[in-house]
Amino acid sequence: MPLSRHTQALISSHSAVLGAVCVFGFTSACASPGDSAPGAPAPIGAVAEHQSPVPDHAGTPNLVVAGDGVVHLSWTERVDSTSHALRFATLKNSSWSPPRDIARGKPLFVNWADFSSMTVLDNGDLAAHWLEREGAGTYAYGVRIARSRDNGASWEPARTPHNDGLQAEHGFVSLWAAGGDAIGAVWLDGRKTAMPDSAREMTIRTTVIGSDPAPTPETLLDARACDCCQTSSAATASGRVIVYRDRTEEEIRDISILREVNGVWSEPGTVHADNWHFEACPVNGPSVASRGDTVAVAWFTGAQDTARVRVAVSVDGGATFGAAMRVDDGDPIGRTTVVLDDNALPLVMWMERTSDSSEVRVRRVAADGKLSPAVVVSRVDPSRRSGFPRMVRSGDQLWFAWTVPGDTMRVRVATASLK
Repeated sequence: MPLSRHTQALISSHSAVLGAVCVFGFTSACASPGDSAPGAPAPIGAVAEHQSPVPDHAGTPNLVVAGDGVVHLSWTERVDSTSHALRFATLKNSSWSPPRDIARGKPLFVNWADFSSMTVLDNGDLAAHWLEREGAGTYAYGVRIARSRDNGASWEPARTPHNDGLQAEHGFVSLWAAGGDAIGAVWLDGRKTAMPDSAREMTIRTTVIGSDPAPTPETLLDARACDCCQTSSAATASGRVIVYRDRTEEEIRDISILREVNGVWSEPGTVHADNWHFEACPVNGPSVASRGDTVAVAWFTGAQDTARVRVAVSVDGGATFGAAMRVDDGDPIGRTTVVLDDNALPLVMWMERTSDSSEVRVRRVAADGKLSPAVVVSRVDPSRRSGFPRMVRSGDQLWFAWTVPGDTMRVRVATASLK
């Protein structure tokens, strides 16, 4: 979501403080906390760039893997000076299908941090979400969710998961397969900002959309959350979990988790008490991955004026977490993604500043906190123009997608072996 000038100034000021700390060596964070130790887990294999199916003038890539390992890549593509299209391609026999449209000719809202997504339902249908303008106001846009019953050849009319009818912010969506042909969704909801005499707070809401065209009931999960950080969700053996950046009355913006147990959502729980006091949104949400009842959450924090990327692991479906383990190399930007390997060890991807730019890096984390050597996926522009690099796992392969900004924006794709 767009940020006010006040919020942007706070974030820029905070980033400058963190950068200065490391330039002058006033903290141990400027060492190499990500250095691997004896007995560290193995790194991933060499990264090899793959032919991208995405044409020029495109960005905000996202990846999803079906239960059978099929990879889908989606992105937004500029159509002309005033409009965009949401498109996707599918990886088949190591090559990408021709791009196909999901949404075109609509007033899409395209944002570097609040990007569209796809998921594959339990019955094989595809589902996708995007943001669409709902009024002239800067923050007047809503979520649209559509399904395809023919592998993306055609898409049914889009549904709007929020029923408030207000011209306000709605975004930062996570989609999932909710059984059969049902689509689960969670999003940041800004309806309070459009209500007279209401606190200007974002909320966390969820719903499940089936084949019935009638509006679906929403569930309020958290009445006060951070304003513009991504949500993330995963299925465990005990039920679904949702992670997001929370916001207390004291402006503590740590990572919270919600657990669905026996069809009922829990109260928010804290993944780790960073106690990051920050009076603005850092636009840097968490990522979650699961295998059985093992849950890994990776996130960025700037607590105590020290930028860190951390990961914490739960072995009881997200009810409790072990110690937070630092995985960055001393000067992270964040923008994390996490997946699990066959041994349920986290592989964390993040952006790390270098002396003159930044890099997308990946490393494996052992249960005792030992770190593999970091592998560089790509050198990237450290600005918001690069968006959020994405990573998924398909079998023994990791797939990556990221944006290369410039006069001609491009999306790059690469792969690496887990072995």
